[in-house]
Amino acid sequence: MTGMINSLPLDEFHRILDILQTIDVGLVVLDHNYQITLWNGFMENHSGYNLSQLAEHNVFHYFPELAEEWLRQKVEAVFTLRCASFISWELRPYLFNFPASRPFTGMSDVMYQNVTIMPLVSRHGDISHVCLIIYDVTDTATSKQALQEANQQLTTLSITDRLTGLYNRGYWEECLRNEFNRYHRTGKVSTLMMLDIDFFKKVNDTYGHLAGDEVLRRASALLRQIVRCSDMPGRYGGEEFGVLLTDINESIALHVAERLRHSMEKEVVIFDGQQIKFTISIGLAEVTHAQQSALHWLQKADAALYYSKHAGRNRVTTSRELSPA
Repeated sequence: MTGMINSLPLDEFHRILDILQTIDVGLVVLDHNYQITLWNGFMENHSGYNLSQLAEHNVFHYFPELAEEWLRQKVEAVFTLRCASFISWELRPYLFNFPASRPFTGMSDVMYQNVTIMPLVSRHGDISHVCLIIYDVTDTATSKQALQEANQQLTTLSITDRLTGLYNRGYWEECLRNEFNRYHRTGKVSTLMMLDIDFFKKVNDTYGHLAGDEVLRRASALLRQIVRCSDMPGRYGGEEFGVLLTDINESIALHVAERLRHSMEKEVVIFDGQQIKFTISIGLAEVTHAQQSALHWLQKADAALYYSKHAGRNRVTTSRELSPA
């Protein structure tokens, strides 16, 4: 590179230096010992170091936060293969830990960077230096992240019941079908739990619909606490809920259901200075090969729930109790 510059007319040499210093990208030239031989104005502005401070110094000495082992592998590959390498911010957010150029109006505290590592070939065909080109892509990165977050929020809203935070009926029924199909593929059993808040209309009539909404929210929160993260609770409609208890049979599910029933029975909802107590009825059905569809499986659990409600409420019924072997 030095030989190429020395062969230029003086005015052309200064013009190139001016461009290198004022261009809105970072330019860093390293030799094979990782000593800095070029450090342009962009890098000075964002690092606080000028070339006179850094020249002929190892880049890792002044910037210990650099991922040394990773960067050495990248640079050595450029030396060996004699071709450029590109690093996207999506794989590594930044090379140099610089603050964002617009900390007050931007959406990030750190500068996201794309990096190109280029081999610098001398007139003799040798490669003794590489050039790191640092692009500030903070606006692009933060905009893409904001879009991804917005899309994720929209996806979450599309599958979530707004009042309870559980899965809504449409998505939950899709989960039910998927779980039914998984059983027929793998033979791994799951148990469907359907539950209903007892005398919920009386809660609404006595305390008002806002109080009823609070009961639904508290019941849903308790439900999430009791079931595992791998289970799938959803609001089926009104005061009725469904839970897919994955990879457990009806006998184990019975213990989960009883624990849930006792927790609901002990719960006290305070609304507008009034104490509201409530209970739930539960029906359980393990998936079997005798069921022709996910709907048939749901009907089995619903029948068990119906029995619990008409046998005095605040109890759990399994499908085996209705159809003993």
